[in-house]
Amino acid sequence: MIVFPAIDLKAGQVVRLAEGDMDRATVYGDDPAAQALLFAEAGSQFLHVVDLDGSFAGRAENRVAVEAILDVFPGHVQLGGGIRTREAVEGWFELGVSRIVMGSAALKDPEFVRDMAKEFPGGIVVAVDAKDGMVATEGWADVSDVEVVDLARRFEDAGVASLLFTDIGRDGLLKGVNIDATVELARRVDIPVIASGGVKGLDDIHILALHAGEGIEGVITGRALYEGRLDLAAAIAIAGRS
Repeated sequence: MIVFPAIDLKAGQVVRLAEGDMDRATVYGDDPAAQALLFAEAGSQFLHVVDLDGSFAGRAENRVAVEAILDVFPGHVQLGGGIRTREAVEGWFELGVSRIVMGSAALKDPEFVRDMAKEFPGGIVVAVDAKDGMVATEGWADVSDVEVVDLARRFEDAGVASLLFTDIGRDGLLKGVNIDATVELARRVDIPVIASGGVKGLDDIHILALHAGEGIEGVITGRALYEGRLDLAAAIAIAGRS
């Protein structure tokens, strides 16, 4: 199982939001590239980066910060946030992004996402963000009438690399991952699932790792790392044994 330390970007700074609310952002640093290097030094070979401003604007808003991360991080960078055009997808892959996360586009323009998944095999991750079991879009500002599992199943034959499942009600709150909902989704779809939202410590990593054989590919963690509640090297070691 893969541990993805998260770098969320708002106005060029490293932040974490509570429940996806841009007005409830905690700033953890103003040098995203330096943070990426710290994660690499702890043994991380994977990084999850989100352009939060881009999620709302529908276009790249933290390009300079993302490029700085790409310049220094030696591993794989997974990037999300407002990537909704072919030009944007192609541009980021050319700059060295390993995988692109698409959320709002998956609901509003699924054929585009399917096309990108076929054109870039293994390069597209579909973000399935949930609020009370329903899909949320536009940086989580809008909640649709589509159930999470229904959206996920639309991409089973599209060649997407993974589903990134986030329980918005837990994201950034250190409440613990919604293990039951995450594992249930992994069991019901034929696509690997990445867990996100609420990681509070090594127990979450350990429990998710026990379910790696049921389709859990990885876990994203942010606030727990920044607040010293989770040791990244230890988390990677536990995940690596699954």
